[in-house]
Amino acid sequence: MMAARFVLLIRTAGILAVGGIGGSLAHWIGLPMPYLTGSLAFVAAFTIFRTRKGAREVPFPPLLRMTFVAVIGTMIGATFTTDLLAVVPSLGLSMMAMVLFVVIALAGNYALFRKLGRYDRTTAFFAAMPGGLVEAVSLGEQAGGDVRVLSVQHFARIVLVVMIVPLLFLLWTGETVGSASGQSFEQDAYRTVDIFLILVLAAAGMVLGPRLRLPAAHMVGPLVLSAVAHVSGLVDLSSPAWLLNLAQLVVGSGLGSTFAGSTGRQLIRAFSLGAASTVLMLALGIGFAMTLAEFMLVPVDALFISFAPGGVTEMGLIALSLGVSPVVVACHHLFRIFMTVLVAGAIARRTRRQASAVQGGSGDSIDR
Repeated sequence: MMAARFVLLIRTAGILAVGGIGGSLAHWIGLPMPYLTGSLAFVAAFTIFRTRKGAREVPFPPLLRMTFVAVIGTMIGATFTTDLLAVVPSLGLSMMAMVLFVVIALAGNYALFRKLGRYDRTTAFFAAMPGGLVEAVSLGEQAGGDVRVLSVQHFARIVLVVMIVPLLFLLWTGETVGSASGQSFEQDAYRTVDIFLILVLAAAGMVLGPRLRLPAAHMVGPLVLSAVAHVSGLVDLSSPAWLLNLAQLVVGSGLGSTFAGSTGRQLIRAFSLGAASTVLMLALGIGFAMTLAEFMLVPVDALFISFAPGGVTEMGLIALSLGVSPVVVACHHLFRIFMTVLVAGAIARRTRRQASAVQGGSGDSIDR
């Protein structure tokens, strides 16, 4: 028993080492969310190579990944401050439009992945989510979707959006934006107690989330608990960058380890579908931005950044480069993620109830 645990520990350390190399290289190149995307890509490639050579699949401890998913949820919740909430009333129209954007993007992507990708219903639905990679994969995994497909689809979305949006602004304005322009977010100095409180909120959220039957409970539980604690003024945390990087490294490595048995053809198809999905959502975002700009005092470029389905950090950096309030952009993106999880979670629960009813009546699942 002890020997088996020691072997698992060594193998897990090896996976994290590969992920660390990938994350460091991605950081050096300047990729979006480098420690998540880099570790995912490197560990996925390593896992595929090993299994093709006949080696056994190396399992990644699910509790370890879920723990750091909870840490990420806590740190996202920490961004819900009173300053952020103060701007919400002035953005009521665009927030309502964001709900419509999420529903249309979800429906369009779902049709794309079902008709062209021929994914099963569950995988197609969660691959279609215009939300965060971690949130979508967590929800999809909980519902029985293909984690490998979900990981690569959302990986493709994030990378393509963050590559295309700065290019569009370069062609439009002739200036580089985002990380390429050297912009970065300054972080307040954190205290040791901040790390302790992040871990406490994460642990408490992991316990409360499942009991409250929240979707993606290990992610959403800590997120909601942290958001409530910050908005109410109970805590005011400064999240250390290294902890976020570590959490992304662990989660990315865990997702990459699920790629055992994947083929090059499957990955090429997933990236092709991801490109089509990205173009669809960006076109939708441009349409919403141009329409809303006619009725709001917010510039069209700020609205487009707010509706682009990329990472919160990179979209915020682009806003910073253009002189647009990163708080406004972050508010939209956090609301998009929240609405995506809310809508997807509600539909997933309804689908599971229908599937149970069908199975009880005829033995057939609607997810096939």
